Amino acid sequence: MMHTALIVQRPAGPARQLVLLFHGVGADETDLQPVGERLAREYPEALVASLRAPHQDNLGSGHQWFAVDGIDDAIRIERVAAELPSFVERIRQWQRETGLGPEATVLIGFSQGAIMALEAVSQAGADVLAGRIVSLAGRYARLPLAEPGGTTLFLLHGKADQVIHYGYTVEAAKHLAALGADVVADVIPGLGHGIDAEVLRLLIQRLRTHVPKRHWEAAMRQGVPPPGGGTQ
Repeated sequence: MMHTALIVQRPAGPARQLVLLFHGVGADETDLQPVGERLAREYPEALVASLRAPHQDNLGSGHQWFAVDGIDDAIRIERVAAELPSFVERIRQWQRETGLGPEATVLIGFSQGAIMALEAVSQAGADVLAGRIVSLAGRYARLPLAEPGGTTLFLLHGKADQVIHYGYTVEAAKHLAALGADVVADVIPGLGHGIDAEVLRLLIQRLRTHVPKRHWEAAMRQGVPPPGGGTQ
């Protein structure tokens, strides 16, 4: 059960990119299948997988990465921390199986799945976990103390979200920028706690066009034009 995943796309040849999706509480690995299918069309050489959270949720209708009963800010930090080692190990296992490293890894989380992904990258420190991370309607359990070097963060949030307020994304973006992190944040007017066609369009645009800060800096040091796109 802990390792259940939906393979949305497995390329015929060796995968050049690893895309892992993490659903929200009360859902399962099929919840983000449409997101995975959209990304698969954009990246035909990527292995795209949607992972199921390891625990059944409190209502028994889906799964969760950590329990939400009696949750508050302090308890959330504790519960996320307890789940992080196994969460990170699942990512590392997929990297080992595909032979792909952090630079070729994209983590995409929605709601509780975004919390886990953000915290995993934050706690990795100098040991980079993924080259890019996408938070959809998510937040940090605790804002990071240092920038996640080697990782570009894309934060997308609906302004009408009644589950996780978009202000958490605004606060995180300002905090990350002050740390010197490579972060792009978008707040979508009228969108609630969900993912619609506009979010997917914007997500693809960001992934396709944003050149990571680390690539720009490396190019500046070498005095050569930076790599284009964001399609690595």
